[in-house]
Amino acid sequence: MKWHEITIHTTEEAEEMISNFLHELGAGGVSIEESGSLNRKRDTSLGQWYEKPLNDIPEGEAVIKGYFSEVEEVSELLASLQESVRMLKEEIGIDTGKAEFSVREVDEEDWANAWKQYFKPMRISERMTIKPTWEAYEPSEGEVIIELDPGMAFGTGTHPTTALCIRTLDSVIRGGEQVIDVGTGSGVLAIAAAKLGAKHVLALDLDPVAVSSATSNTELNQLEDAITIRESDLLQVLRLAQEGGADVEAELGVRVPVQLVVANILAEILLLFMDDVYQVLEKDGIYIASGIYIAKEAEVEQALLATGFTIQAKHRDQDWVAIVAKK
Repeated sequence: MKWHEITIHTTEEAEEMISNFLHELGAGGVSIEESGSLNRKRDTSLGQWYEKPLNDIPEGEAVIKGYFSEVEEVSELLASLQESVRMLKEEIGIDTGKAEFSVREVDEEDWANAWKQYFKPMRISERMTIKPTWEAYEPSEGEVIIELDPGMAFGTGTHPTTALCIRTLDSVIRGGEQVIDVGTGSGVLAIAAAKLGAKHVLALDLDPVAVSSATSNTELNQLEDAITIRESDLLQVLRLAQEGGADVEAELGVRVPVQLVVANILAEILLLFMDDVYQVLEKDGIYIASGIYIAKEAEVEQALLATGFTIQAKHRDQDWVAIVAKK
């Protein structure tokens, strides 16, 4: 099968937003390659090690590739992507760097599995390690393992925003919480919450491919009884809960209001459902908001405060921020 490969040379600052644009345009897969420079600051606090650079991408830059099948007018798709990247730079103020685009045709077998050679087991928090299903790994005593096969359309869980969420979950979850994971993607945060002791997690995503991926990864980790996955947004869940009825908890797996909500989504999206999060949380409930680039930190914080939250903590990784807020 032939695919159109659209390549964008940009910055690490813009990579998550541009990846989201590609998904919205219907990409069947997205790959991100960051700088392999050994000059960059490396976090070795958890014993991480880094191999010799595998590329010559300058520090701070990134190469993103989106794969599209059955596209009749790839020029129209490319034009739409270029306009989105232009707006990202001129209207939101994100540095998109070179923003150079190219298109070529590739065979599916040339790319579908090639990225797997770069995905190795990685310690994400004091207790938790993400391990690809195809890698052999012997955990240490007390180490919590997440088995993950992200598929072609989702990340490996090692991006700073996801890692921030997992570390924050590790510090917040005490055991027995009911949790909602908004925009679950591969399901990695829902799985992390369940393995850290949450009583039950409701994982939501509007993308049916995400629902399928999260379902598969939940099964890989044998957590079908601890995680409920639904193709939905938070507003639909809130409406169902408000309508009441004896079967609401059976349908959702959790009883609203819950004790914890986590969302690892672009800041622009976080701002759209702030009130919904507030309503699905019980008093003193915790909201972990991640996916926030540093340039959007103040805006998200102000929105949280205006909604009625208090800021409990902020955690940072590179230029990304996770905010812990309390109702």
